[in-house]
Amino acid sequence: MLKEGDKAPDFNSKDQDGNTVKLKDLKGQRIVLYFYPKDDTPGCTKEACSFRDADDIYRSKGIKVLGVSTDDEKSHQKFISKFQLPFDLLADTDKKIVNDYGVWGEKSMYGKKYMGTNRKTFLIDENGKIAKIFDKVDVANHADEVLAAFGEK
Repeated sequence: MLKEGDKAPDFNSKDQDGNTVKLKDLKGQRIVLYFYPKDDTPGCTKEACSFRDADDIYRSKGIKVLGVSTDDEKSHQKFISKFQLPFDLLADTDKKIVNDYGVWGEKSMYGKKYMGTNRKTFLIDENGKIAKIFDKVDVANHADEVLAAFGEK
């Protein structure tokens, strides 16, 4: 189980355009790595749009936002296009990142149990360390919560 102060697990994944994104290549930047269950679902859309609406602030503060789900590149492209999302979404189709960050687990809906991605956000500092973990996410206001945690709001 990861905790604040730990080194963030490195990853190597494709974004929505098939470009490789590696955490080690982002060293020196502050990163918001947010995990969400599925593209174009109500809660995930609210969360993505909260980051979209605050994008100017994030960019001006030099903070990079990356969304991660187990959806594929094509699904991410549609989600980005439909909601004009200005940040990259990583396609973790082999579930390596969700497992490395401990967000893949048992979930329950309408009494039925299944495996899926739990909504969670990691703030990674310029040195690649986990500065903050959000276990509970208020999807509509999450972008503001994250900025406040970075001391930027």
